[in-house]
Order: sequence, then C-alpha cells, then structure tokens
Amino acid sequence: MPQVLLVDDDPETIEWLTEFVRSEGFTIATADSLRAARIHLTRSTPEMILTDLLLPDGQGIELLADLQSRDSTQVVVITGHASVESAIDALRAGAADYLVKPIDIDRLRGILQRIPKPQHFREEIGELREELRRLGRFGHILGSSPVMHRLYDQLARVAPTSATVLLVGESGSGKEVAAQTIHDLSRRKRQPFLPLNCGAVSPQLIESELFGHEKGSFTGADRQHRGFFEQAHRGTLFLDEITEMRPDLQVKLLRVLETGTFMRVGCNEPIATDVRLIGATNRSPEKAVAEGRLREDLYHRLNVFPIQMPPLRERGTDLELLAQHFLNELNAQEGTGKRFAPAAIAALYAHNWPGNVRELKNYVQRAYILSDEVIDVRLAPETFLESNPSSILTVRIGSTLDDVNRRLIEATLLECGNVKRKAAEILGISLKTLYNRLAVYHAGKIDLADGEYLEDEEEGGVPNPGSHDGRPGEGLPT
Repeated sequence: MPQVLLVDDDPETIEWLTEFVRSEGFTIATADSLRAARIHLTRSTPEMILTDLLLPDGQGIELLADLQSRDSTQVVVITGHASVESAIDALRAGAADYLVKPIDIDRLRGILQRIPKPQHFREEIGELREELRRLGRFGHILGSSPVMHRLYDQLARVAPTSATVLLVGESGSGKEVAAQTIHDLSRRKRQPFLPLNCGAVSPQLIESELFGHEKGSFTGADRQHRGFFEQAHRGTLFLDEITEMRPDLQVKLLRVLETGTFMRVGCNEPIATDVRLIGATNRSPEKAVAEGRLREDLYHRLNVFPIQMPPLRERGTDLELLAQHFLNELNAQEGTGKRFAPAAIAALYAHNWPGNVRELKNYVQRAYILSDEVIDVRLAPETFLESNPSSILTVRIGSTLDDVNRRLIEATLLECGNVKRKAAEILGISLKTLYNRLAVYHAGKIDLADGEYLEDEEEGGVPNPGSHDGRPGEGLPT
C-alpha cells in the first residue's frame, strides 16, 4: 500500500488530513517539523510528501534536497499564505503540485489518485529511449539530432509532474506533438487530451469554448454547452497561441489556474476542474508581455517549466529523416516506391524552412504528386528555385563535422549539376573519396554517372563505388 508523509505543525490539520488520506487507501506517517520529517526519510521512502510550506524550523520545500530520488517521491506543498509567487517558486524547486488552505477536498483527492508508479514511468521512458536509438523516434516526435535529445530530456523530466508547461517555438515546429507526448508520459494519459488554438477561434466564441455556457445565456445558445475545462477534467488542456487570447479572458484563465474553479457563461455557480495546462506561443512571451498582449501574472503562472522548440533549420540531418518518413508514409498509403534523388536532398538542406516541419510535410506531399518514380531537383521547394542560393552554405554553430561534410558535398554536387568529377575537383578530393562518401550517405545506392571511370592516383584501378575504405575524405574536416 503506498505511503504518504504528512508534515505540518498544526494538530487539527494533522488529524483530519490523516483520516482523509487513510480513507483514500494510503498508509500515512506524520511529522511536525523538518527535523522529524528528515528522520522519517532515513527510514522509509514515501510515495508522496504533503508538507506545509512554513514549518517551525524552515520551509517544507527544503525536503526536496533530502530525497534520494525525485522519481520515487512527489512533494506537494500546502500553504495558508497563498500567492502565485510562492506556488511558482515551489513548483520550480521541484514540487509536483501545491494546495492552498483551506484545502479543497476534491483537488486533494485528485492529487492522491495521480500518485505515480515510478517504476512504470522509468520503464516507459526507457522503452522510448530504445525506440529513439533504433528508429530516431521519441513518442510522437521524430528526430535524433543533439538539439532534439535535449528536448526529449526536458519532456521526460516534466511529463510525470503536474507542472504547467509553456512551449515556445516557431509555427510548424511541433508544439502540439510535444504537448501530446507530455500528456502520454503523464499520470493523466488515460484521460482526455484536448487542443485548442486560441488564434483560430472567434473572440466572441472563445470564452464559451473554454468555459461552456448555459442555455439562453446569449443569442443562439439553445442548449447547455460543456467547455474545454469540463471536457478535459483530470486530463490535459493544450492552449496554442495563448498570446492571442483577449486580456479579460486571460484574467479568467489565471483564476482557473489558481483556484481550480470556473463558471460557465450565464451561470454564477463555480465548477471544479482538475486540468493540467500546457500553453504554447510562436511569439517571444517576454515581448508579448512588454507589448501588453500577455498579462505578466499569467505569464509567470504559465512559465513554470518553459521549453524551447528547435526550428527545423537547426536540427541537422533530422531534415532528411523527416522527409523520408513522410515519403515512406505516402508510398505505404498508395502502394508506390518513389524516392528522392541525391540532388533533391541537397536542395532540401539549402532551403531555410520558415514553416518548419509543417512546411516540409506539405512539400513532400506536393512533390510526391508531381513526381513519377524519382523526386528530382526540379521539384525542389519553390523558394529554393527562385533564390538559387548557389555558392552560400549556412552552417549552424554546434553542427557535427559529419553533418557539415555531408551538407557541403551535397550542396557542391547540386551546384555542379550532379557532375561528380567537377564536384570532387572543387572540394579538393579524389573522385573515389567522393563516391565512398556518397555510398555511406545513401546506403550504397550510387550509380556511376556522367560516363565517369574512377581512377585514383594512390590506389589505381576501378574501385567499387558502393565500398567505403574507412579513410576520411581529403581536404575535408574529420
């Protein structure tokens, strides 16, 4: 039976909380100070610590430092000194949630019901790591670049907690997919995940969409409507483009986050809700606050755990991985075997992808429709064809040398019209080395083209273009 450690110096609070927690099916231990709680933690590891924020000998949040593993114990802070700042400080320090005195029984019951099974979460995340190693996939997200590994670490850490998350990233960078992954790795995964784009709903309707309305509350309200906060009870609500929300609605949203209650339009009865909120924006939230588009108090309440979504142009070879994934899906749906020409892949790297993954997916679908068997450079993204980036190759600081080598070789080939002998001369390497590199990049699917006969001054003869001698290319970084 899971154990809860209750830390409070008020005997009445200890008494009624002990009775309630036991009635919910937990064993309970009590402590009236930090010292007593620390002594207990040396003897056993509870699944949850319910602690008052202010104790006679310190702050309850200090117990986080005494835990051997934060994966095995949740800390929930209880405070009678309610303020947004103290709650946010507790969550940022590592608390899973907070309660305000007088304690809302339904909210406490919901927190107790979400006590995690740590071994289950560790096993599930371990399985995702193995899938990432084999397939380049983490949950719903595809990509294995260094910046994506850092993103996965953040998602894996925050998902099992109750912390509010703010996803910041350009349009099309995958914020909703990241939110879905957080939900699926959380204790709420069997409950609803509801996304709402605040910028796509009419300002006159968004309040009704969020909070619901009563019959007759406005013209056209011919029946009672349950809003997203009711529908997502015990689950996760994803609010995209949250800076597009009206200021008066931001006040109401803040109230829901602080009190766990809301009112339908046309009703004065508060309704309790237990929803984890994940917000998202494609703007700089700090700039949105400065411009008055986002209330500062709401920003601080949302910004408990901010996550920056990397744009596609910073994800290295994930670009090719994603493009091939989208093409494989289309081939499977239509029973075809279309493929990218090497020059088309090089053109993808030369494009800046301002629309990120969404733009890439749309491009692949369009190129698939227009191509016969091979998607060649003539079907490159329109902006690439218009701008003809020719002799400029942009490299992000932090890219691996292998990635830089590959992009340089493929961009040079594109510039040379795929004439490999000319590309090798420009790169300052032998033709054999160029073929060896291309064989590695394209799994040996390289044909002798342009009437080329491979001669190598050092080796002589005609090497197999699909072989790889393991030596770094001359004149290129290794």
